[in-house]
Amino acid sequence: LCFSPRGLKFILVLLQSISDGERDEEHPNLIRVNAMKAYEIALKKYHGWMLQKLFTGSVYALPYKSDLLKALEKGKEVKEEESIEKIHQFLMRVTPILDAIYEMYTKMNAELSYKA
Repeated sequence: LCFSPRGLKFILVLLQSISDGERDEEHPNLIRVNAMKAYEIALKKYHGWMLQKLFTGSVYALPYKSDLLKALEKGKEVKEEESIEKIHQFLMRVTPILDAIYEMYTKMNAELSYKA
């Protein structure tokens, strides 16, 4: 698998939002709130109107939070709190690495600012 720095940032913001306990109080097992936050921060400014609308509609096809956490645990049944703690530990380790990558892109003036 190969992810762009933007895609990695999206995934990290999504996981951070889940780890922070952000959720739709009416539908706590949905991750739409988390995905929209990640999209706003990591990807939206690079997308034109059409892709923005497409993404907004696509969040309704996202898995339930419980299914995502189970997939991250490779199918094992683990308490949500344990999965969230593992996500938190992962984020503590990988965020500085991604920050270094972004810094390198900035120094090299390699940030692509075009809209798709």
